[in-house]
Amino acid sequence: MVEKTAIDWIALVLVIVGGLNWGLVGLFGFDLVAAIFGEMSTISRAVYSLVGLAALYTIYFATKK
Repeated sequence: MVEKTAIDWIALVLVIVGGLNWGLVGLFGFDLVAAIFGEMSTISRAVYSLVGLAALYTIYFATKK
């Protein structure tokens, strides 16, 4: 079993947050990130970018031994 580092846990949390946000968008048309930080503000764009990078990292993590 591969030991998880702090980066692994941060990426996992970001992917979960992103998944929950997309669930809210799909089910209720409510974008929590936009509601908190503003629609396409610099901060919300940074959050979306971090979630995307976390997803890419999680793909890598899921495939390593």
